[in-house]
Amino acid sequence: MALLEARDVVSGYGDAQILHGVDIDVEQEEIVTIIGPNGAGKSTMMKAVYGLIDCWEGTVIFDGDDITPLRADEVTEQGMCYVPQRENVFPTLTVEENLEMGAYIEGSVSDADLQEVWDRFPILEERRTQKAGTMSGGQQQMLALSSALMIDPDLLLVDEPSAGLAPDLVDDMFDRLVQIRDETETAILMVEQNARQALEISDRGYVLDMGENRFEGTGVDLLESDEVAELYLGGA
Repeated sequence: MALLEARDVVSGYGDAQILHGVDIDVEQEEIVTIIGPNGAGKSTMMKAVYGLIDCWEGTVIFDGDDITPLRADEVTEQGMCYVPQRENVFPTLTVEENLEMGAYIEGSVSDADLQEVWDRFPILEERRTQKAGTMSGGQQQMLALSSALMIDPDLLLVDEPSAGLAPDLVDDMFDRLVQIRDETETAILMVEQNARQALEISDRGYVLDMGENRFEGTGVDLLESDEVAELYLGGA
């Protein structure tokens, strides 16, 4: 059984239906990317999986348990964390205080936990007493990821990890995601507009269009698909 099995998910906002029966699987320790045009329902799917919005129809099974009716805080307690695209740190708190907030389920942050963060992102140790809102976009993204990892989740949902980053930092961010997966054995499901780069590091990918599954396959297969390239990757 996959770590995450989302089946026939229908959801939206108010009276507006965005998802029309979407399926997504994530296996243990996989990196899976959802790509597609703007308005395809990518971020909506992440929010439905995480319990930020209701699933109108369908089921979400996580680690063998049906989490479809759970709220986001309850989903977090099951071992899934979500890093949104925006407002993903507490800007008036320091780096270390943000990490302490991330560990609220565990109750406290150990020195060993902090050392793991400092080893992975040395710049955060240098900024440990700095207020998060005064840091660069790249540093805030590192902090958001680190805060989410404080509870040692089995699955990390990341919405547009490269959004707002300078071009020279985008490759580094994707390298960091691979590093996180390899070092922590945490599976990652992400939505990303930099589709080519995201698929290059992904075990598998899904293409959503107009709230429906359009293509799925390994990252390599999607990159080598002429149809996917023409429609969603800006040509061959």
